[in-house]
Amino acid sequence: MKPVAASRAAPRAVNHLRARVLDSGAPAVEKITREQMLSEFGAPGVENAKVVDLISVDPATDRVVLTMIERRPWGASPQQFQQIEEKINRYMGYVLEGFLAEQHPQYEGKRVQLRLECAEEPHGDAVLFVKAAARASEDHGLEFLVVVKPPAA
Repeated sequence: MKPVAASRAAPRAVNHLRARVLDSGAPAVEKITREQMLSEFGAPGVENAKVVDLISVDPATDRVVLTMIERRPWGASPQQFQQIEEKINRYMGYVLEGFLAEQHPQYEGKRVQLRLECAEEPHGDAVLFVKAAARASEDHGLEFLVVVKPPAA
């Protein structure tokens, strides 16, 4: 994991969005439809590091949860670990460089959990990968959790 290098990539995407919104003369927060979002940014999921898949608050812990979604089984793509690593690094940059608090001031000062929601329990190399991801996240004061959510039948 290389959180520092990839965290520098997050501001580019965010700054691009900020510049576009501020230069447009429109209100700072603009509502867009799901279709517009998909057209401009692509579908959520670990394959797309440009978007945060889901931001929520865990009512039991009061932690802000940034969820990344992996719908594929482990080993489905040779790029899978690289894609997840990039997504984790982008999420870390989003939090550590202050963009989460800037865009969602109500979350400032709250603990943050990065959550990987995957289709199946990690196995093989995936076990080592998620352990490394957890260590890297914890080294930066963020919790990392894997949640298995099998696809709906």
